[in-house]
Amino acid sequence: MGNYKEDSNDGEKTVYLRKKINLVRAISLTIGTIVGSGIFISPKGVLKNSGNVGLSLIIWLICGILSMFGALSYAELGTSIKKSGGHYIYLLETLGPLPAFLRLWAEFIMIRPANIAVVSLAFGRYLIEPLFLPCHAPAIAVKLVTSLGISLIIALNCWSVSWSANIQTAFAVLKMIAIALIIVPGMMALGAGQIENFQDAFDSSLLSLDRLPLAFYSGMFAYGGWFYVNFVTEEIVNPERTIPITVIVSLIAVTIGYILTNISYYTILTAEEVLASEAVAVSFADRTLKGFSSVIPILVALSCFGALNGGIFASSRMLFAASREGQWPSLFSMIHIQRQTPLPALILMMPLIFLMVFMGDIYGLLNFYSFSRWFFMGLVTLGLVIHRYRHPELPRPFKVPLFIPCVFSAMCIFIVTMSLYSDPVNTGIGCAITLTGLPVYYLLVHKSRRSGSCTGMFNSITEKLQVLMQVIPQEIRTY
Repeated sequence: MGNYKEDSNDGEKTVYLRKKINLVRAISLTIGTIVGSGIFISPKGVLKNSGNVGLSLIIWLICGILSMFGALSYAELGTSIKKSGGHYIYLLETLGPLPAFLRLWAEFIMIRPANIAVVSLAFGRYLIEPLFLPCHAPAIAVKLVTSLGISLIIALNCWSVSWSANIQTAFAVLKMIAIALIIVPGMMALGAGQIENFQDAFDSSLLSLDRLPLAFYSGMFAYGGWFYVNFVTEEIVNPERTIPITVIVSLIAVTIGYILTNISYYTILTAEEVLASEAVAVSFADRTLKGFSSVIPILVALSCFGALNGGIFASSRMLFAASREGQWPSLFSMIHIQRQTPLPALILMMPLIFLMVFMGDIYGLLNFYSFSRWFFMGLVTLGLVIHRYRHPELPRPFKVPLFIPCVFSAMCIFIVTMSLYSDPVNTGIGCAITLTGLPVYYLLVHKSRRSGSCTGMFNSITEKLQVLMQVIPQEIRTY
């Protein structure tokens, strides 16, 4: 490969992932993937597992602060380690190949399909629920609409990076409109003295400390997405400046928006009504917007669509980076000759996503994959601390106080440890699936132990798929 150049002299036909993510697009990617279905479905999960309105609001604030701690830690990693790939690359560079592969394995087999299934099921439900009122939409109808949405997004990402980024920006604006339509009526009602739903905000009769980790899972799920900008580092214009500004602006805006949104929910709806609702935002709109209430589910569905677009756009880069490092099949690191997109990494995510959509429910999926997701995030920020001591000479354009990654790591480990007690079945399954990566690593990845005949067959299949998809390895080194 040649050296990377950021000008037009590379030629239009040279195959590599271009730097097309500027500051506006980076903020749109981050806000657009954070604000998906979470704020519209997670209030129920946070309230159910925290036990009362007051504690649930505190958990929303703590989750915002913790997410900021994690995002700042990742910003330091993203400005000192210039490769795309997010969690995977940072584990590879700080803790070594085995933790990195286990994170990659969990991402491909479980975390990414389950995460996309959660958001896309919310998309499907919000989109068609109004058509079936006053009844609930049939589950099979929701899942069929969900599958169509996923297929459309993957096709869009295969077609053009610029189109995906521009659509992400447009949907980020729509998300802010949806949140404003919830915040404004709620704040008006609160200003008018409607505070009866906050009278016993800290009622301890329903408090269950052993379920608090599950409340944090739901809250942190709603903030999930702050790390996606680190997945596309090589495609960001001036990452040393863009990444830190992006995470700070995005997390402050989202945290304030989420807390005000939840206050609005509880101003209009009682705790019992929130718990009974399948779609909290729709129940809120029915009470406040009257004739315009049908606008909210459409905006929420579009918000979920934008989150799916951002998540799929970014996560394909992790598979791309892992393939380039030799820990994943080489096909995943190839780029379409004309479209300049990582087409194989995008298409080959689809089968497991569809499997999760048709077999899982939203809250079961949420607990199912959260163990591995937050465990490895804690390891990444722990790896940052270790990396600082091992490589004090490495330039760090953005540097955070050590207590920030330490607090985030400790909180992640605490939550996942407690979750084994709170929901041992789903978290145990998640842990077990992650550990199935161990034999795969030692048999197929570590020191390339595949036999000659297996390697020949594998290469032959790769070449045929390469011709079919019209893809080749990138021709310019971009890190």
